Amino acid sequence: MINGIDHIGIAVRSLSAAIPRYERVLGRPCERIETVTHQDVRVAFFEVEGSRIELLEPITEQSPIARFIAKRGEGLHHIALRSSALAVDLARAVEGGCEQLSGVPSGGAHGAQIAFLHPRGMSGVLVELCAPAALAEPGRATDNRSLSIQPTTKNFHE
Repeated sequence: MINGIDHIGIAVRSLSAAIPRYERVLGRPCERIETVTHQDVRVAFFEVEGSRIELLEPITEQSPIARFIAKRGEGLHHIALRSSALAVDLARAVEGGCEQLSGVPSGGAHGAQIAFLHPRGMSGVLVELCAPAALAEPGRATDNRSLSIQPTTKNFHE
């Protein structure tokens, strides 16, 4: 069951340039940074009333985020919907005519299981279905081998 917006993903060229702007506008510090190596991305997190804003920085030129920025520039990349039953929600979306971008859900930031729906089936918006680690389905392992978490004690205003 879809039960809220988990996060909004925003593609940026540089976390060190973007984080201070978001800290000023949101009036809150960056919570932490994770590197998700299998997606070639570093992610900065901002908690906002039960949801998050995630700034996505490519770590390789082959990263989907790098390709997105090269084609469209920085900006809104995706909206993630929180799911308490990822397999059910994904099956319903596919049965309703949406195209899943990857064959199976994979591990994402925060230990979540994620799956993306092609923008063609979602009115031009890339939609991520996200089962947070606390809601992950029994028997579904999360691939945390590729995560590197860094608390943000650093002052990003330097």
